[in-house]
Amino acid sequence: MSKRKPKETDYLFISAYLRALEGKLLTRERMERMLDARTNEDAAKVLSECGYEGLEPLTAAGLEASLARGRDSFFAELSELSPNPVLVDVFRAKYDYHNAKALVKCAANGQDPARLLIDAGRYPAEKLREYVQQEELEALSPPLRGGITAARDTLAATGDPQRSDFQLDRAYFAELRELAQESGSTFLQGYVRLQIDAANLRAAVRAIRMKKGYDFLTDVVVEGGDLDKEALITAATAGNPLEPLCPEALQEAAALGDEACQGGSQTAFERACDNALVQYLRGVALVPFGDGVVIAYAAARENDATAARIILSGRLSGVPAESIRERLREAYV
Repeated sequence: MSKRKPKETDYLFISAYLRALEGKLLTRERMERMLDARTNEDAAKVLSECGYEGLEPLTAAGLEASLARGRDSFFAELSELSPNPVLVDVFRAKYDYHNAKALVKCAANGQDPARLLIDAGRYPAEKLREYVQQEELEALSPPLRGGITAARDTLAATGDPQRSDFQLDRAYFAELRELAQESGSTFLQGYVRLQIDAANLRAAVRAIRMKKGYDFLTDVVVEGGDLDKEALITAATAGNPLEPLCPEALQEAAALGDEACQGGSQTAFERACDNALVQYLRGVALVPFGDGVVIAYAAARENDATAARIILSGRLSGVPAESIRERLREAYV
């Protein structure tokens, strides 16, 4: 018997709950306070307003531990409350693929992957390690299983870890498409398509800047977005402008990408790609309830952790505030 697709009204409680929690998200005003804080400890106190703990005294290890605890707690709560667990799986999946990359490469090099693993995926990190090391992949999703096998084979045949990673990237985006389709959420499907388009645009700009050709692009550009794959590969191979090919949501990013290909700012281009995703998520800002509220809040929490890491790690390393500011993306709220 097929599972019933949740109705919009099934999201009434969780939507109200998450809307209430938006007050603890890392707003631009809070980011600026962290940047302008007199001491690192004062900057960490601002982050504690967002519910993160264990930041005193502020250290790199303590920051990562605090962000990990916040992420794990949030994922656990969201999994329990969401009428559709697939919405959470979409955000957990990237950690499975990160771990798979580490496991495949460390196995080839005879290294211990423990310090590289992030225990935030759908599969516990140690369990995934056991599956990979014992070659018992049947318990994994078909895309992840196929990606690990392809990555191993590619690394064994070429010795090129980057090409091995490409195999898992392709499997990752294929699984995102499957999960979005399974969820029945048109908002999530649009978000995944935009993620794929942004990833492909980044790949094309990187290829042009590195003077890579057709073979490289066919390895890194994936199916599933609104940006035509073959047209993008052809344009990038010829060094032609990318902006005319891109959907409206990525027009600004593509224009900055074309500038980056001519020596312009790569940072500005990367930031614009991420900002396009934030703008998409803001499309549900006035929607009172529904799956879009869950998706937008989950993405916002992930983005918050990235921003907090950029700011506090930068401060700990003595990076000037203006340099840190240039790397920050737009806030969801």
